[in-house]
Amino acid sequence: SAALVIDQGMSDLTLKKVNQTFSALGGAFGPFDEVAVFTYGNTVNQRSDFGNTTHMGIALGRIRDEKGQNPGAPAVGGPFSSGPSTNNKPITGGLPVQTAVKESHVLNDAILMAAQDLAHRPRANRKIIFVISDGKEYGSRASYAQVLKVLLTDEIGVYAIGVDSAALPLYNKIEKARIPGFGYSDILPRYANATGGDVLNEFSKEAIESAYQRITLEARNQYTLGYLTPQRPSSTFRDIEVRVRRPGLQVFAKHGYYPLPPQRAEAQPAAEQQPPK
Repeated sequence: SAALVIDQGMSDLTLKKVNQTFSALGGAFGPFDEVAVFTYGNTVNQRSDFGNTTHMGIALGRIRDEKGQNPGAPAVGGPFSSGPSTNNKPITGGLPVQTAVKESHVLNDAILMAAQDLAHRPRANRKIIFVISDGKEYGSRASYAQVLKVLLTDEIGVYAIGVDSAALPLYNKIEKARIPGFGYSDILPRYANATGGDVLNEFSKEAIESAYQRITLEARNQYTLGYLTPQRPSSTFRDIEVRVRRPGLQVFAKHGYYPLPPQRAEAQPAAEQQPPK
């Protein structure tokens, strides 16, 4: 069960490039997969309920021609951010300069809505959220910590294709932290690392199309590890550290989990082993 989350708050040029890859995206899922489609920018919208790839294709067709952001250069400071003045005193009656309102990118809210829908899918299904985004987060009602608790409680992994600014090499290295007053510049790696998922950052249309197959193949194959504990069920977060003895392996494992009530408690999926690249 996959919730596909597409960022429509990116630049119009990037969104057009992503929209051109939708045919390849349909081929990344199998005939027995079920996919729901969500989009977000200032708000979150569910474009289709869970269904087969045909239903997904119909939903993607409806949003293929929708536009992204095309902002001008807002005046946020300097001599062009205020009205006319004489001797540093404003002249009354001057026309005010309008500054652009900062656009929201409610990625937290989008992942939360997708996770809440996934929580109702059959428990035997592998559940993932597949995000196509530049990773920017600003203006969500839900915090990262709140969303992560839902993901770890319901055993949902986050996989993503990072595009636009997230795929720029220099920007990708230095812009992953939270900037006070501006939200997160790229929060996708935090979600992927904490839930045992992965992020592939790709810039060109061809690279994005190729990444769809790689990311879904990675999400489909995993080892499930379980253990018994003498501790009583509680709401306390429990850390997990997965170690392997075979050298040269990359381990993708969620950082921990929140214990389920006794009637729902089952072995928790813990890790996925990848061959060396």
